[in-house]
Amino acid sequence: MTKYPSISTYHALGDKGKLLDECVKFEGEVILTEKVDGTNSRIIMLPDGNYVLGSREELLFAKGDLIGNPALGIVEALKGVADLLPHSGQNMIVAYLELYGGKVTAASKQYTGQKSIGWRLFDVSVFTDISMLFTKSVQELAAWRDNGGQTFLNEDQLKKASIDYGLELTPRLATVEALPTTIEATYELLKEMLPKTKVALDESAGGRSEGIVARTFSRSAIAKIRFEDYERHNKRR
Repeated sequence: MTKYPSISTYHALGDKGKLLDECVKFEGEVILTEKVDGTNSRIIMLPDGNYVLGSREELLFAKGDLIGNPALGIVEALKGVADLLPHSGQNMIVAYLELYGGKVTAASKQYTGQKSIGWRLFDVSVFTDISMLFTKSVQELAAWRDNGGQTFLNEDQLKKASIDYGLELTPRLATVEALPTTIEATYELLKEMLPKTKVALDESAGGRSEGIVARTFSRSAIAKIRFEDYERHNKRR
């Protein structure tokens, strides 16, 4: 129900990682944010004031548990954060964060040379009819989620939520009228926007960023633009 949906690459992936000319269509202004290379984490805030922590795939800890699943260091890093979040009220609210640094991923050294841990909020969803969702099977929920059933905050609402929760957002890089459509021009935009990461945790960090997430203001369209994809494409072309 609360698993974060997959984000498409901006240019479609072809055989052996080669990029295709086909790209995601955006209408209206496009917000560009840094894509942080960490582990997708979620704080599920329940209407009764309890919460559950999870990775993208698993639920790891519930408020009051004596023992939590230590996977990826999510519980250790975010339990104190979740304890301080305000009561969610009538709805179930899920805050999605990227946990990075430490030993979280192979790219952690790009953000820290001292094994520091950081996190950034990148999305928030609101679930208004929980009882109806609990009547669905796992397969029905997966289909509902994968077809856009979850409701996410728009950009202004997300900025307000970050203030209310005391959580920093992933860096906002720019708002553009349109994205380039060719593979070459998109790669140039990527290099121009992110010569190095904006979320380094210390001066000894390597500094390489994973890439950009592009989205419309309302989040009707969203896609990821990663250095890895465009560099691999250029090597195999």
